[in-house]
Amino acid sequence: MKFNLTQLPERNQQPRTAGLTMVMDKGLSLEEAKNFMDVSQPHVDIVKLGFGTAVVTPRLEEKIALYKSHGMAVYFGGTLFEAYLVRNQIQDYIDTCKSFGIDYMEVSDGSIEIPHAEKCGYIEKLTKHGTVLSEVGSKDATHIIPPYKWIELMRAELEAGSSYVIAEAREAGNVGIYRGSGEVREGLVQEILTQIPAEKIVWEAPQKAQQLYFLELIGCNVNLGNIPPNEVIALEAMRIGLRGDTFDLYLNKKTSA
Repeated sequence: MKFNLTQLPERNQQPRTAGLTMVMDKGLSLEEAKNFMDVSQPHVDIVKLGFGTAVVTPRLEEKIALYKSHGMAVYFGGTLFEAYLVRNQIQDYIDTCKSFGIDYMEVSDGSIEIPHAEKCGYIEKLTKHGTVLSEVGSKDATHIIPPYKWIELMRAELEAGSSYVIAEAREAGNVGIYRGSGEVREGLVQEILTQIPAEKIVWEAPQKAQQLYFLELIGCNVNLGNIPPNEVIALEAMRIGLRGDTFDLYLNKKTSA
């Protein structure tokens, strides 16, 4: 028996290019990953093996194969890219991704400083080997980037070949587009959206209040990242107005988001 609720927003169907849910896997066991996919596969688009966890993850090849068998795009966290870069091992990074069948790559500079023209050069280089996501923003809470600079960086990285730009927040959601308390820097976000298409931005939003903000601002098909595996179902319910936080969001409105 199917639910026949009216006035639900229309979610983009997989494979989708907007309305993405990117989940951060920080060390799930293979069995946990299987259970995660069993429950959440229809609602997940991308799995990030967080920061440098891939290096110390047992049965990594099996886990990657599992995710890919369920249609997931899989990639290593940007910190691993930076770890290779700071050691002058970019070709080794490319070779490693190929050896694991990884064809999504993140270019970031949250932990090290990279001249932006050089960063864009890496983006352009890696697009020859797969789909590139690039992260904008610093993991250093004291490094405040003004809105015009966010826009400038995002635009340049998209022009260099990034399929999406990721708005930095860390796994805790307390830097970058957020204040230390986790509160959204609303002026920053809204100014970014005057220049950068929403469908090209993945907003890291590990906290429920952050997810709610972007759902209310952009709609159910906003791209959200750094979602904990055990929060996917709750997020999907919130996306379509079936959680108290968004219960009234779509009532008596058109059913398209």
